[in-house]
Amino acid sequence: MKRSDQINKIANPETLWDVLIIGGGATGLGLAVDAASRGYKTLLLEQHDFAKSTSSRSTKLVHGGVRYLAQGDVSLVIEALRERGRLKQNAPHLFKSQRFIIGNYKWWEKPFYTIGLTVYDILSGSRTLGRSKPLKKNTVLKEIPQIKQSNLKGGVVYYDGQFDDARLAINLLQTAIEHDATAANYIEVTSLTKNTNATLNGVTAIDKITNQEFTIKAKSIINATGIFVDKILQMDTPEDDNIVRPSQGVHLVVDQSFLGGDSAIMIPKTSDGRVLFGVPWHGKAILGTTDTPLKEFVLEPVALEEEVDFILKTAGQYLEKQPTKEDVLSVFAGLRPLAAPKKGSNSTKEISRSHKIIASDSGLVTVTGGKWTTYREMAEETLDKAIEVCHLENKACVSKNLRIHGYQTTTDHSNFSYVYGSDLKKIQELCDNQPELRDTLHPRFDFIKAEVVWAVHHEMALTIEDVLARRLRALFLDARAAIDIAPKVASIMAKEMNKDKDWENQQINDFIELAQNYLLTPYKPKK
Repeated sequence: MKRSDQINKIANPETLWDVLIIGGGATGLGLAVDAASRGYKTLLLEQHDFAKSTSSRSTKLVHGGVRYLAQGDVSLVIEALRERGRLKQNAPHLFKSQRFIIGNYKWWEKPFYTIGLTVYDILSGSRTLGRSKPLKKNTVLKEIPQIKQSNLKGGVVYYDGQFDDARLAINLLQTAIEHDATAANYIEVTSLTKNTNATLNGVTAIDKITNQEFTIKAKSIINATGIFVDKILQMDTPEDDNIVRPSQGVHLVVDQSFLGGDSAIMIPKTSDGRVLFGVPWHGKAILGTTDTPLKEFVLEPVALEEEVDFILKTAGQYLEKQPTKEDVLSVFAGLRPLAAPKKGSNSTKEISRSHKIIASDSGLVTVTGGKWTTYREMAEETLDKAIEVCHLENKACVSKNLRIHGYQTTTDHSNFSYVYGSDLKKIQELCDNQPELRDTLHPRFDFIKAEVVWAVHHEMALTIEDVLARRLRALFLDARAAIDIAPKVASIMAKEMNKDKDWENQQINDFIELAQNYLLTPYKPKK
């Protein structure tokens, strides 16, 4: 999967693409898989790296949404549970069934949550991951040894899915290209081009790595840019108001010992009315999330101090050991593109996460909202709309049962390498040919040098950030350790990409500056 090969295909101005997708997050990549697997000539352009923004910053859950059930949004829950089952079926190497415990501290909570979660199970139908049931106090303590014991009366267990969001994004990219799609990161769309009758006929774009400019023709254009959908919409109709507004979700990563076991904790109602999770993930624990309305979208959002304090305080109310800022290994913030609320309203908690598809007079099709769990169905519905609006030849969707790149059944999640699925054998072959590639990058990580080489040659990684944030997840798991290994990763990448020392130094400096946003206190790398 060489980026240069993809660029060569994009550079031909005479090529007429059936489907041009702007945006390489969950929805855009899902669209590329759907369109290419149906047989359309498909192009995807991403302005930064794949899943750079919201799609790499989720709570790492594939779920129906217990909170949405409580809000009465049953149709969204059914849709999400159905798609949860399809992801388990199509990408079993990335999907993990996760036990969640709700601790009960009042007499009525056990029957209340047992009944509600039994409804959740029923809505899952044949795709259920396990039966919800009440637990005795001793069982809860065995499952989550660090749960607050004072006044604990028992609990309720239920099951949902867990995954690695950025790794799924890369696998979707690989799947799309295997079905003859063309895709490239760091290609920014600069304008939409139109016929004399004001209908769209293509875009202009620029390669942010080389500054090469492209004029691209397309029968249909889909705006799947997530938090940046308004930017593309205003290229089409500058006078229109924004249709989305940002809501920030923050997550803190701490040592898994704060939970003490392999089960996750779910706090069903915090002081701000949200659900809070404590979820094991790659040997750590993720605590989150918040829901804070913001005024603008940015590519690299930063956690607000009050968000961090809220998560730490709430977690301390339900865990025996109160996590502090010093315990936080990494903090990451993501922006959700929510439908703009009515004037005078500032609430985002009650806005449905269901997606919306908009067709403009020019033929531009825009999709916004939704969540990772329903990415495939969002893609199917959006492409169906583009077929209708742009009068493409109608071809049936085949993604419901389409195996995603890396497909392999696995039950061993003890090492990060399980995320590679069937590709792991090829990484091991790299090590057989070059034994030094088996060296680990850092004592606190399982990552090895071969994974950096693999990311460069087979996963379109172009920068240290691409590797350490989204291919290996080091930045999200332990930001200080990620900073420490930046020079080593830069050296490996420079060798594989034929880059000079100036490139290495610039990459290291850029990454260290970026990584400070993932820390609560500044950190200087070791010499």
